[in-house]
Amino acid sequence: MLRLFGLLALLLLALALALSVGARPVSLAMALEALHSFDPTNPDHVTLAAIRLPRMAAGLIAGAALGIAGTIMQVMTRNPLADPGILGVNSGAAFALLLGATLLGRSDQASVALLSLPGAALASALVFILGGGLRGDVGPVRLTLAGAALNALLLSLVTAIVLIRQDTLDLFRFWVAGSLTQAASRPLAEMALLAAAGGALALAMAPQIEALSLGSALSRGLGTKPRRVQTAALAVVTLCTGAAVAVAGPIAFLGLMVPPLARIVAGHSLRRALIASALMGATLLLLADTLGRVVMPPAEVRAGIMTALIGGPVFMWVARRLRPGASA
Repeated sequence: MLRLFGLLALLLLALALALSVGARPVSLAMALEALHSFDPTNPDHVTLAAIRLPRMAAGLIAGAALGIAGTIMQVMTRNPLADPGILGVNSGAAFALLLGATLLGRSDQASVALLSLPGAALASALVFILGGGLRGDVGPVRLTLAGAALNALLLSLVTAIVLIRQDTLDLFRFWVAGSLTQAASRPLAEMALLAAAGGALALAMAPQIEALSLGSALSRGLGTKPRRVQTAALAVVTLCTGAAVAVAGPIAFLGLMVPPLARIVAGHSLRRALIASALMGATLLLLADTLGRVVMPPAEVRAGIMTALIGGPVFMWVARRLRPGASA
């Protein structure tokens, strides 16, 4: 429990940095003043209200949601390399978004962003089916290969749309690497509710998901209904990933690197690991976004690129820890 409080303290520090660091430095005292007595003629207050606060909210939502989705995917598949990005769920959401933007136009960003949910749901279902989920023998290698194949297919379709419609190129540049810069135009409240619903469902189903991670036969002996638990887990991944992509685009590697780090902090309890993953995911995304503002001034490095730079070494560390023959 003490470690969880430590993660909460780190999250508060990341929130303070997200509000105060940037092209226009703003003190914490000014940020607090803007919260309780907003002055529309004060440039610092306007910067906070129009840019920093929406950006901070998007980082909280997307980071926590991806941390939870990654933890559920890794536990369900018994694969420490499972991640919404690597398994094609992010690409499914981004493809649906780009397709919606092409068909509906780019004037209504909020409606277009909502298309990420069916995209994430379809991609999750396809990876689950191709990975052997309907037969009840989801294997980590098969699931990873199915996700990689689906990811390549969806990226090819995205490229085809961009080649056919040149006006989608700018949108593609945003969605090829996640960012929090357009948070003010995203449906933050709606996506926060969806991510919260996914997190609540994950916490409620945690004991059954833990039982199912032992194997279908053993979990049935413990009174678990595998098909029902798999459906609930798929709903969690869909809600959380869809909400994250809708507000921030495809953030790479966050759902992969957060779960193993969270387990170091939280131990073997899945509920504690989920809470730690949400706190750690939000903290890492906010720090990555803040760091991206200052490494190449006056330009910004997208948060998705910063998480990829951090997540690449973590991916290799996790891969080196895998034991041959340990996969299910």
